[in-house]
Parts: sequence; structure tokens; C-alpha cells
Amino acid sequence: MGAENAALARSNMIQRQIRPWNVLEPRVLEVFEQVPRELFVPERLGRMAYSDLQLPIGHGQVMMEPRVEARMLQALDPQPGEQALEIGTGSGFVAACLAHLAGGVTSVEIHPQLQAQARQRLATLRGGERVQLVEGDAGGGWSDGQLYDVIAVTGSLPELHHGFHDALAVGGRLFVIVGEGPMMEALRITRTGTHFWSCQSLFETYVPPLENAPRQARFQP
Repeated sequence: MGAENAALARSNMIQRQIRPWNVLEPRVLEVFEQVPRELFVPERLGRMAYSDLQLPIGHGQVMMEPRVEARMLQALDPQPGEQALEIGTGSGFVAACLAHLAGGVTSVEIHPQLQAQARQRLATLRGGERVQLVEGDAGGGWSDGQLYDVIAVTGSLPELHHGFHDALAVGGRLFVIVGEGPMMEALRITRTGTHFWSCQSLFETYVPPLENAPRQARFQP
């Protein structure tokens, strides 16, 4: 995809997909203008980088639709200087966006191959040096001794668990998609005090589950 075509596709994506989904925060719109999404999709899918589709990236994982990524970032409202945690690096695109919007970013990925690809892509971008890539299994939660202002979980949880709640700083925001297909609920959870959290339902969507996310055993008659 040439630079001129990419710029036009990027503009069309913002005007026809992202804005109509009530994403109006100028900083979020700006980051979708600045981060070249076509660099983060598999080469064979380059012409679909700005389509309103989930794009497969391997290992059963996908890039979410741009409008869903944008709604997530708007809900999280990362601010300069804040620390962000991403669960599920995937292509690296969301990590790149978070690096523009926040201060530092820690991004956790279970698949070494996806992590290596994301590292190569991020190394080519301004701000990529603010992303720390960590290999790990975060299906049941994440605790590395740090508190984060923003946590973005980019795979769904079959059932909401509290494995990420305690990693939030007071005032911090967690985005997570919960449920089983065909439709799931996107939530923003805010830590309002040391032992208190509030929850807001945002929209319905579907994304593949986070690997090894716990499920309660179902009763078998």
C-alpha cells in the first residue's frame, strides 16, 4: 500500500468507522491518524488494514476492528505520564497507540512469535522505545509489583475475574470484554479506592478469548 493510498484509507477509516461509533476524543482520533496501521497487519492482508474487520494474525488471534480499538482507547483515556499495561500484544498496534497516548507501556504476550513480530514493528516507530514487551501467560491475571493507570485486555474473558483489578492504581481504568459468543460485553472498571471498584457497560462485541482465561466448570447431568 503506497503512502498516498494509506493516507486516504486512514482518513476514510476515521470518518466512516471510528467517528460514527461515537469516538470523538481528539487525542484518540489523532493517534489513529499517526500510527500506520498497515505496518501491523500480516503482509498478505495489507490492503485490508483499514477495513472494518477483525484480521487474523496467527495463533488463533486477531486484530480487533479499528472502531473497537478506538472505543477502547477512548474509554481508557490514557494521559501523558500515565503507566499502561496491555494484556495480549498481538500485532503491536494497540501498544503503539498506547505509547503515543500514555507514558510507559508494558505489553504481555504468550506467543513468542507474535512478540518478536511486534518488537520488529515497534522498533521502526517513534515512541516504540516506550513499550516494554514481556512474554507471559496472563489469562488468569497479572501482577508484576507495579500499579497501572490503564489496563487494556485485548482478548475476551469467558467470565469476569479479579486477576487484573489489584494491578490498577487508584483512579486507574481497566478495559475488558466479558462473556461467550456470539455477543460479549465490553466493560470499563475503575478503581475508586483501595478496596473499591466501579463498573460501566460500554457496548457489545465479540473477540476471541484470552488464552488460558479461567472458566467455571459447567454442570454435566
